[in-house]
Amino acid sequence: MKVTDQGHFSIEQLTDQYFHSRVANAPLETQGGLSFQEILRQKEGIHFSKHAMHRLEDRNITLDETQLQRLMEGTKRAGEKGIKESLVLMDQFAFIVNVPSNTVVTAMDSSLAEENIFTNINGAVIV
Repeated sequence: MKVTDQGHFSIEQLTDQYFHSRVANAPLETQGGLSFQEILRQKEGIHFSKHAMHRLEDRNITLDETQLQRLMEGTKRAGEKGIKESLVLMDQFAFIVNVPSNTVVTAMDSSLAEENIFTNINGAVIV
């Protein structure tokens, strides 16, 4: 890099050095340390809240890959219809899903839904 007559670098030289060295040395990361690609991958899938994970475990509910795909598809369909909080019914399971964040809030086996009343939802999808 060439130094000017006054012993300083030009703004173009500094800008070029900063951007090229940053791109060459490390991938861009967010504050949380995740790359853009990792964030995009997370947005594409379905997530389970801590509460939902406990409910799945407590109720001995396991989902296979096909069921997870169907749950994601149901969540996507709910989003396409403008639903924000959806009841997703699949096989013998019921899930409450926050659609904008693709997050399952709670889960239950239909035999545990004694009253068959679901609150705080604005739509339902059957997959």
